[in-house]
Amino acid sequence: MGITRIGVVGGGLMGSGIAEVAARSGIDVIVSEATEEFAGAARARIEKSVRRGVDKGKLTAEDADGALGRLRVVTGIAELADRELVVEAATENEQVKLALFADLDRTVTDRKAILASNTSSIPIARLGAATTRPELVVGMHFFNPATVQKLVEVIPSQLTADDTVARVTDFATGALGKTVVRAKDRAGFVVNALLVPYMLSAIRMVEAGHASAEDVDTGMVLGCAHPMGPLALTDLVGLDTTMAVAESLYVEYAEPTFAPPPLLRRMVESGLLGRKSGRGFYRYD
Repeated sequence: MGITRIGVVGGGLMGSGIAEVAARSGIDVIVSEATEEFAGAARARIEKSVRRGVDKGKLTAEDADGALGRLRVVTGIAELADRELVVEAATENEQVKLALFADLDRTVTDRKAILASNTSSIPIARLGAATTRPELVVGMHFFNPATVQKLVEVIPSQLTADDTVARVTDFATGALGKTVVRAKDRAGFVVNALLVPYMLSAIRMVEAGHASAEDVDTGMVLGCAHPMGPLALTDLVGLDTTMAVAESLYVEYAEPTFAPPPLLRRMVESGLLGRKSGRGFYRYD
C-alpha cells in the first residue's frame, strides 16, 4: 500500500503548494499552521490556486471540489497523529526545525510514519537526531511553485533506511507525478549548491556597480536562454530564504563564494524580501 495520508507543517508558499499538489493527486491532506490567522490565509491561498486552475482549464470544477474536500487546515500539530508522511515546510531556521521534528516525533503515533523536511540546506542528519526515528527522517525538497515545478530532491542521511527512501521516491513519482533526483546530505544538496552561488554573484555584481539588476537579468535571459534572471529569481525565492541557504553553505564549506553579500544582508534587515514583501530588487504590486 502506498502513502495515502500526509501532513504538511507550514502553509506558506511552499507548504500550500505541496499540499495542493497532494490533494489534487487524491491524497488526504492536513496542513498545520501556528495560528488561526495563518491557517485561514493558507486555506485561502490554496483555494485561490485551485480555482485559478479551473479558470485556466487545467482542472474541472468537480476535480477542484474533490481536491479541496480532501484538504483540511488546522492549528497545531495534534491532528497529524495518524499521518503516514509529514512534510515539514516551516521557515528556514534550524532551531525552529529541530524543535518541530522533536514535537512531530512525539505526536505522530505510527512508528512507521516518515518525517520529511522541505529544507533547502539544513543537514538531514541533524534533523533526524532530534527524533527517536532517524531511520525514518529524510529530505524531500520541492521547488517553487510546487504545483508547476516537476523536481523533488530526495536526501537521505547516513541513518535513513533504504525503505524510507524508496517509499518517499515512490510517493513523489507515483502519486504526485514528480521527477526525483537523489542528493547527498550536504548543504545545498544538488540544486542550491549550484544555484545559490550564481545568485550571490549577481547580487555582488549589482553591489559593485558593474551593472543594474535589470541589465544583469536581461543578459542572462537573452544571452544564456535562462527563463528568469538571477535577481528576479532571488525575489521569487525570497531574499531571506536565499540568505539562510547561503549561510548554511558558508558554515559547511567556508568558501567566500557562499558568503551572503552585505547588500543581501542590508536588504533582508530592511524587510525587502522580494515578491512576498512587495519589494526586493524589483517592486511588485
